[in-house]
Amino acid sequence: MHEVINQLLSHARGIWLRRWHAIIAAWLIAVVGWVFVSTLPQRYEASARVYIDTQSILKPLMSGLAVNTPIEQQVQVMTRTLLSRPNMEKVSRMTDMDLKAKSPREMEKLITGLMGSVELEAASRGQENLYRITYQNSSPDMAKKVVQSLLTILVEGSLGSKRKDADSAKRFIEDQIKSYEQKLNASENALKEFKQKNLGMMPGQGGDYFAKLGEAQKNVNEATLALREAETRRDQLKRQLAGEDPEEGAQGASAVGGNPELDARIQAMEKNLDQMRLSYTEQHPDIVSTKRVIAQLEEQKKQEAKIKKPVTANAASQNPYYQQLSLSLAEAEAQAASLKARVSEYSSRFSQLRQQANMVPQVETDLVQLNRDYEVNKKNYDQLLTRRESAQMSEDMEAKTDVIDFKVIDPPYVPPNPTFPNRPLLLSMVLLLAIAGGTAFAFVLSQIRPIITDRSGVTALTEYPVLGTVTMVWNEAQTKSRRKKLLAWGASFGALVSAYVVVLGISFLFARSA
Repeated sequence: MHEVINQLLSHARGIWLRRWHAIIAAWLIAVVGWVFVSTLPQRYEASARVYIDTQSILKPLMSGLAVNTPIEQQVQVMTRTLLSRPNMEKVSRMTDMDLKAKSPREMEKLITGLMGSVELEAASRGQENLYRITYQNSSPDMAKKVVQSLLTILVEGSLGSKRKDADSAKRFIEDQIKSYEQKLNASENALKEFKQKNLGMMPGQGGDYFAKLGEAQKNVNEATLALREAETRRDQLKRQLAGEDPEEGAQGASAVGGNPELDARIQAMEKNLDQMRLSYTEQHPDIVSTKRVIAQLEEQKKQEAKIKKPVTANAASQNPYYQQLSLSLAEAEAQAASLKARVSEYSSRFSQLRQQANMVPQVETDLVQLNRDYEVNKKNYDQLLTRRESAQMSEDMEAKTDVIDFKVIDPPYVPPNPTFPNRPLLLSMVLLLAIAGGTAFAFVLSQIRPIITDRSGVTALTEYPVLGTVTMVWNEAQTKSRRKKLLAWGASFGALVSAYVVVLGISFLFARSA
């Protein structure tokens, strides 16, 4: 500790020995610093405070109906983009600062200066969405105009960006609606054409095709069995008829001409036709086939009537049993022909149903795919319509109401006194810097050209012990000279302080006159 104190005292004595160098350096630093401070241009600071109110009553009321974008996120975007280059260019045009820029380089310098000078500060905790805009300029009016322009851009820019976003969203939704409307029309037309093409084979139309196919097979089997029975009965009647004598002896003259067998068959088939008309329509296959057989028999009767001569009155009459067998045979042939037509019709239906039954699974698969495409397009189309209404409602809500309300707490204001520079403070700092600089300069000189001032210095330099010291005795003339030099140095230091007082007073006078 003692060594440290001795070291400090040694440095202090070295600085004192270089005190004239220190005062000269202090004067130079002070003069240069005071001149620099005096030439600093004055700058006025304009400021304004704005509160962004995001607590709108419509926000909870319109939840689910309109598109609710995060308002806090919008506020962050607005505040972060306020000091962007495009906005600074707008400010320069609104305040006519761009007229001073004569070249692109000067314009770039102007925009860069604005971006570095404008400050947007958020309020402290507990005062959310409260912002302070500040700007400094040598002209108080210009500073106020810049802050006012920034407030205008903040309010109008938020509204313009919201309208621009809403218009872009509406245009996109409208384009998508038109696209999906075309897809929906194409799906509807494809589904309609498919249903028309596969009419009767659609699911739910006419029941199950496999059940129909089984029913048709059953009808074919029953009709085939009935046809076999009818053909067996017909063949039996033919065999019985072949064993009977058709003539029984003359019973007098008969005036009847033609073929009695054909007449009996025609009569039997007409009787059967009348019975079928009670159960079926004229388009039924049995009725149609019976009519065709009757027409053929009538034609055959006419042809035989042309060939055969009319019987005389002395023609022999037929056997009654033979006539009864002929009538039964005609009925059996008519029934067999009818059943044969029925078997043919049922077989045709069965073949058609079997072909259609093979196509039904593919038809169902195609129908499911068409319905799926249609439902997807319709769902997307309905959702787009709903979102278009939500977008329109959101646009109307933002146009007619204030979802984000800007409240100017403090309008742009410029204090009468300049904010910068604080000349008294700067002049005082220059004085302190001059004294510290002079002292440092003297210390550096003492280190460059050291002077031994005590015994410890001699010991440190020679590494020999000091046995004793001789004190210098000053005479009267030397004492007076030392005293004058000391007074001169004190006067120099006092003059430095006096100069500081004078400069400080002049700065106060200029501040009051401004």
